[in-house]
Amino acid sequence: MRATRFFISTLKEAPADAEIISHKLMMRAGLIKRLGSGIYNYMPMGLRVIRKVEAIVREEMNRAGAIEMMMPVVQPAELWQETGRWQKYGAELLRVKDRHGRDFIIQPTSEEVITDVARSDIKSYRQLPINFYHIQTKFRDERRPRFGLMRGREFTMKDAYSFDRDVASMQVSYKIMFDAYVRIFQRFGLQFRAVAADNGAIGGTGSHEFHVIADTGEDDLVYCPTSDYAANMEAAVALPTTTERVAPTQQLTKVSTPGTVKCEQVSELLGISLDKNVKSLVFAVDGTEDGSVKKQLWLLLLRADHQLNEIKMHKVAGLANARMATEEEIVEWFGCVPGYLGPIGTKLPINIVADHTVAMMTDFVCGANEADYHLTGVNWERDLPLPMVADIRNVQAGDPSPDGKGVLAIQRGIEVGHVFQLGTSYSEAMKATFLDENGKPQFLQMGCYGIGVTRILGAAIEQNFDEKGIVWPAALAPFSVVLCPMSYDRSEQVKTETDNLYVALQAAGVDVILDDRGERPGAMFADWELIGVPHRIVIGERGLKEGKLEYQGRRETAATAVSVDEMVAFIQEKLAA
Repeated sequence: MRATRFFISTLKEAPADAEIISHKLMMRAGLIKRLGSGIYNYMPMGLRVIRKVEAIVREEMNRAGAIEMMMPVVQPAELWQETGRWQKYGAELLRVKDRHGRDFIIQPTSEEVITDVARSDIKSYRQLPINFYHIQTKFRDERRPRFGLMRGREFTMKDAYSFDRDVASMQVSYKIMFDAYVRIFQRFGLQFRAVAADNGAIGGTGSHEFHVIADTGEDDLVYCPTSDYAANMEAAVALPTTTERVAPTQQLTKVSTPGTVKCEQVSELLGISLDKNVKSLVFAVDGTEDGSVKKQLWLLLLRADHQLNEIKMHKVAGLANARMATEEEIVEWFGCVPGYLGPIGTKLPINIVADHTVAMMTDFVCGANEADYHLTGVNWERDLPLPMVADIRNVQAGDPSPDGKGVLAIQRGIEVGHVFQLGTSYSEAMKATFLDENGKPQFLQMGCYGIGVTRILGAAIEQNFDEKGIVWPAALAPFSVVLCPMSYDRSEQVKTETDNLYVALQAAGVDVILDDRGERPGAMFADWELIGVPHRIVIGERGLKEGKLEYQGRRETAATAVSVDEMVAFIQEKLAA
């Protein structure tokens, strides 16, 4: 490729609305151009990177036995109504009507469509297992699109769907795809971590997320440095911080704590550490309109220095549809304003859930359900019965690892892939069955596997950049090598040697671009450092007098002189490494 026949549109400064480094660098390097909120044109330079991502994904999907097909961007609402996701998916699902007033959606994913294919065409156990995938445009109507391709509304995703006869077979398919994902991210040349995850809106029984490690990531990844345990914050198991509850040493006492509505204020007033305090969070579960089910209030108890994990909280029996209680509801049930609430002496009966760590606490402090008062020396089974106990908090660095092999650490990551064990959640809803060896119908066992193709670009840049611009991993770079001739349009010798090298590299299968634009050296080098091409060769009259060319890797601080005759072999060795 010659630069004069390509489209290069670099910028000295990033647009004002570019927030994080990947967004800024993609805009400056001319990889993307904003069309609307969360919607981008993929410019030629960016599209080359996307095609390289897709090529690696395709090769590994095919290697894993998946079969490529293509499902439509626009899907009929009836399929989503069958599974209930028409209502459940929420505002991110873009709903549209055609000219006849029929409902459709712009797909965020394709579980319903592929299940419809399966129930029509898979009749016998002899057709199983089978795995379909496609690489297709998706749309999710984000409330606040931001960070360029990291949190856009329109994006490209590879999603695959496996169908099996039973759970054991589905888990085999899941492992095959998990291993394929490991190979994919290894080939991308990215630092990544696979973590246990919550299934969220997709549903199912188990899942793992694949995260690119980056300080700017939106997700907290929990892992044990001395074992294989890893999970995202939503799914990480929070064990009690102590293994036994010690005997009480204090008497239950009501103390005056005027104006202390926060646990930090109570701790300061009483001269105790924050981890001796228990904080109270109140949620409401609404009753039915006909009154057959009454409204309930729930009191969740956490150690004051811990944070509630709402994903875990909603999985507690009875709390799936919980919402934060209003102040009026709190006063009605507790007889007290927020800030002084606790589990002892509520005005009306309250459902109480204590986190595992709280259940092991002794001589703790909590609200007295009376304004300006707290209780000290509170102890389970002496002062109040032990309530329901559940894991409802976020883990913290230093917590014991659930596998008993060390303590937990936390790092930031960017989610770029997710694999799910769906089970029969979709096949049952859509009546997708096959006939087993005995001629009896059975529900298909499903798996689902997604990779954010366009999100890979942003994640790779967040992990690989410097003050000059992008530093692409070799497998993802838009071009592997750039030729930067000095005075290409004025020196016949430089032009001849550059053209000869260009032809030789192309013949050797090297993805090379020749910058024949006639730019000044500083401007030319700045463009390619910004774009992030891994290997640069400079051809100049001074070096040619000695039979030398100048090579410099994008991560290197100094150039290396290489003879003209050896340059092709030198580059091939660099690319192979």
